[in-house]
Amino acid sequence: MELLIFAAVLLVVFLVRLRREPRRIVNGVYLLLALAFGALWLLTLTGYSSDEAVVALLLRAAPLFAAVIAVFLLANGWLMLRREGVQLANALSLAAGLAVIALVAGVSTALTKAADDTGAADWLLVAARSAVLLAGYLGFAFTAFLLYSVVYGRVPQRAGHAAIVVLGAGVPQGRVQPLLAARLNRAAELYRRELAAGARPVVVTSGGQGPDEPASEASVMAGYLHARGIPPEAVVEEDRSTSTWENLRYSADLLAARGLEGRLLVVTSNYHVLRAAVLSRRLGLRADVRGARTAWYFLPNAFVREFVALLAQYKAANAVAMVAIAAVLPLLALPN
Repeated sequence: MELLIFAAVLLVVFLVRLRREPRRIVNGVYLLLALAFGALWLLTLTGYSSDEAVVALLLRAAPLFAAVIAVFLLANGWLMLRREGVQLANALSLAAGLAVIALVAGVSTALTKAADDTGAADWLLVAARSAVLLAGYLGFAFTAFLLYSVVYGRVPQRAGHAAIVVLGAGVPQGRVQPLLAARLNRAAELYRRELAAGARPVVVTSGGQGPDEPASEASVMAGYLHARGIPPEAVVEEDRSTSTWENLRYSADLLAARGLEGRLLVVTSNYHVLRAAVLSRRLGLRADVRGARTAWYFLPNAFVREFVALLAQYKAANAVAMVAIAAVLPLLALPN
């Protein structure tokens, strides 16, 4: 019963925090913990004790889950490289799959050597367990991020936005690629929905000009929207930004200079929604974020990239947590 109470309390905390500020990434941690305690409680209904349920979930389900994830990531990595070209940015899911395999192989090797070499057994076991704890931390964080990315993208948003900001993407040869087209089509759909609700937002196309682009992303995006019925007077171009942070910052500055105030509706790809939301909060913007659909095979690699970017964004906190996790078992193993 205690497990169910923990799950219920965590779920209530999640719902309260979601209502107050849905752009906090830690909301996903509360949701995942609530689901984990709920799963443990369900296991107790099958006859397991609380301790046995934890063992069943961690020691039996986790290895199988790791194997399935590794195979899936490797297959997706191969598909990404085949369809999108051999580039480092397209190999992240492949690298993640190899990392999972390396972890399992390394831990298995350490445990085998520990069984054969009693002199090094203690330290090999400590190293293996520390590696598992670190992997558990990263796995839990990634699962919370992935889960909350899906949830946040489906949180209902009321109409009445002052502006719709479309985040840019590359326009080689001055052409709108499918990923960017999906964002623009989504923005046009949301613009018409705002009009139907009585709002009169402007649409900001945000993106600078790269070295391989004949024009700024903003201008190419604006032309795409004009061709699809969005009036030119409703479109504003922000053509200086080179990152998501700059997309949001420069767009907000541009709107403020025009005297436009109110909530923003940021449109990006579905895998990018949560990081854009987190950045908008850090910038102090009143903003909601909505995502456009992305080809299914692109998502695993993209979510890995977004997760790595968020780890880097909070690098100090993550570094402290990972060092503490890696050090706790070796410190406990030191002789008195």
